[in-house]
Amino acid sequence: MTADETDLLALRRDTTLSTLVAGRLETFILSGQLQVGERINEVVLARELGVSRGPIREAARLLASQGLVEFVPNKGAYVREITRDELLEIYMLRSLLTGMACELATRRGGGAEALETLHIQMSEAVAANDSVGYYKLNLEFHARLVEMSGSPRLRTMIEGLVKEQHLFRRASLTRTNDMEESNREHRAILDAMARGDAEAARRLGEAHVRRGRERFEAASRNLAQDQ
Repeated sequence: MTADETDLLALRRDTTLSTLVAGRLETFILSGQLQVGERINEVVLARELGVSRGPIREAARLLASQGLVEFVPNKGAYVREITRDELLEIYMLRSLLTGMACELATRRGGGAEALETLHIQMSEAVAANDSVGYYKLNLEFHARLVEMSGSPRLRTMIEGLVKEQHLFRRASLTRTNDMEESNREHRAILDAMARGDAEAARRLGEAHVRRGRERFEAASRNLAQDQ
């Protein structure tokens, strides 16, 4: 094996390792194990994951390109903290992209059975006042919907926005009335898709995420009043 081939293999190995480490760090961030604003401690994480500090550093750079980590000059990498205004902007972008996903999914057809099953499960979560369960099912519903659009680029864009949104850890779907309203909106989207009305599905998809933004703002106001 030549020196160039050896260097290429080493580069591939390091790149693969950094990608794997990035996946673990992303899980730590989205689960809250690494808190918003917390420093990415290369020494601690390298020891915990059984790797050198290099892959940790490269993984942090990769997550920075995805908006989950930010580098502070002379201090290092930190879990990114997004502002309320940034979150509201994310909602508006998600609204447009979700509407597009609903339209494309309707035009392609098929796959609605999985969404119907999730809708039933969300109805059961509402009846049980299970906000945690509803939240997880809601994420899966939207992920399946985007997958049905058949657009990998659209999927990547929406997934990136959803990950950023996780950095703002104030849930809006905690009240039974909010969950009920959200699931009624899901029902309207599914009905439009069943009719093959792509334009209506787009409008309803956009409106659903906009209403999510309004629910978040209402929950924020209620939280401020209670404090």
